[in-house]
Amino acid sequence: MERFVRGFHSFHDLFSSRNKQRPRCLAYFMFKQGNKRRETLLKTQKQTNYHMTTRRKYNRHKHKNRTRSSIGVGACLLGGAILAGLPANQAVAQSDSGSAKLEKIEKENQELRKRLDTLEGLAQKEGILPTGASDSHALKALSDSTLSGFVSASYFHDTSNPPGGTSPGYLWNRRNDSFSLNKVKLTLASTPVERSGDKFGAAYRVSLIFGQDAPIVNSGAGNTVGFENLREAYVEMNVPIGTGLNVRAGELISLLNYESGDGGAANDNFSQGYQWFYTGNGPAAGVQLGYTFTDWLDVKIRAQNGLYAGPVDNNKSKTGVVSFGIKPCDKAWINLIGWVGREDIVAQHVQGGSLLAGWQVTDKLHFGTELDYFNFQTAGKGSEVWSAGGWLSYAVTEKVTPAVRFEFLSDKDGADASGDPLGFAPNTGQDIASVAFTLNIKPMPSIKIQPEVRYDHSSLANGFGKEKDRVILGVGVIYMF
Repeated sequence: MERFVRGFHSFHDLFSSRNKQRPRCLAYFMFKQGNKRRETLLKTQKQTNYHMTTRRKYNRHKHKNRTRSSIGVGACLLGGAILAGLPANQAVAQSDSGSAKLEKIEKENQELRKRLDTLEGLAQKEGILPTGASDSHALKALSDSTLSGFVSASYFHDTSNPPGGTSPGYLWNRRNDSFSLNKVKLTLASTPVERSGDKFGAAYRVSLIFGQDAPIVNSGAGNTVGFENLREAYVEMNVPIGTGLNVRAGELISLLNYESGDGGAANDNFSQGYQWFYTGNGPAAGVQLGYTFTDWLDVKIRAQNGLYAGPVDNNKSKTGVVSFGIKPCDKAWINLIGWVGREDIVAQHVQGGSLLAGWQVTDKLHFGTELDYFNFQTAGKGSEVWSAGGWLSYAVTEKVTPAVRFEFLSDKDGADASGDPLGFAPNTGQDIASVAFTLNIKPMPSIKIQPEVRYDHSSLANGFGKEKDRVILGVGVIYMF
């Protein structure tokens, strides 16, 4: 025991004020060693209790070999003392006084507990161990969070050779004949809340996008300091009402559009269709309530700054959006969406509706569609814009999936695809048609290669710079993590 005490005091000196630059790994090692010695003492105590009980039993029955039993108990005490690290002569001296030895062991255990408590406090101070419930909660929250994202790059050529090198209305490679770092996306998110009518739940999600596409994807954020690279950020809660009311508050991604703003990382085509930008909207700050009535029907109601306002409102009005999600069967889904609100950016008022649908026909064949209608009201005059799109993909193998997108957009008064951020010149109206063929190649789960050929047509003679027709071809590469 003296050797143990001396060793423990030497360890204590490592944590004295004269050794503030002590190594954490040594502290943790000594802490574990202290636990092992404590377990040894407890084991010795149990062994001693057993032999003392045996000795009393034989004393009560006046066994003939009483002296021999005492010697046996003494031998067991001696063995226990050696395990505890006591000097052999001290163990022999105490072999005939079992009660005294038990008291001594108990006293040593209490002293060891005090020293271990001190050691634990030092380990917590050094950050080796959590300090309490709050730290444990923080560690749990961190362990429940995941970091994901992707990196995409591309090279495309526009056969119309657009003036200034920018292809009007085209996403994602904004510069013709240029290698582009399109997006770098980082998403930090906790486990989504579980829908429940019995308990509260909370979660969060934050996504950042950097790269050439950031000013377009983070729509409306470029004019607000602090939001330049923010794609989405919201707090999510489950309120135990009925089957569970889902509440989200923060910067929310649009409920509109079949395609995702993540481009080829989430879509079967690398380029983005006209519908995503011209009959869609970017993220905006707001509050959303969602409720699932049955397995086939859910409703989302959202109040946000505006359809195009982004993170900061530009007027005193709000835009309302409602979405009905319908699942007629396990392999098909339909979303019916409607909206209305004051904007002041592209028009005084905007209202309209969309139908989005998807159908997994077989394990390999998938079909999707989008129908949109917008009515832009300015000075009492309404301008209508509508669009229709379809998507078809077939997985030839697990690593190769060809995909086709067809779409048509009509802007008869030039209220939408005219003098816009994507480069269409101001005009009195045009119709646009597009077909894109993309080959999705996945040599490994984290890599997606998308060679693509796209044909665009405008009803304007110079809709695409100097041409009304163009072919854009190239390849995009995406790494997902």
